[in-house]
Parts: sequence; C-alpha cells; structure tokens
Amino acid sequence: MFLRLYAKAQSWLSELRNERGATAVEYALMVALIAVVIIAAVSALGTSASSKFQTVADTVSSAGS
Repeated sequence: MFLRLYAKAQSWLSELRNERGATAVEYALMVALIAVVIIAAVSALGTSASSKFQTVADTVSSAGS
C-alpha cells in the first residue's frame, strides 16, 4: 500500500517537473518571437522616421535660402 502511494507520488512529481520544463521552453519561445517582432517594427519605423526627418530638414534648409 505505501509502496503504491510512494510510486504515485513520484510519478506525479516527475510529471510536474516535466510540465514546468515545457512551460519554461514555451515562454522562452514566446519571448523570442516578441523580441523579433519588436526589432522588425522598430527597424521599419526607424527607416520611415529617418526619411521623414530628412524631408523636413531639406524643406527647412531650402526655405531658409
């Protein structure tokens, strides 16, 4: 009886450990995906903002001449 209870407890603990490991991997993958999306968005917006600032700078410099 105690041996069966001990075996079930060990089985439950090993499943709990395995699920935590899988959950950590899933969270790591989600964080990596979010980081890639943020980097892509900042890169695209940075290029767009740079061209807008250049247009404004050209307009201001031509208006001053």
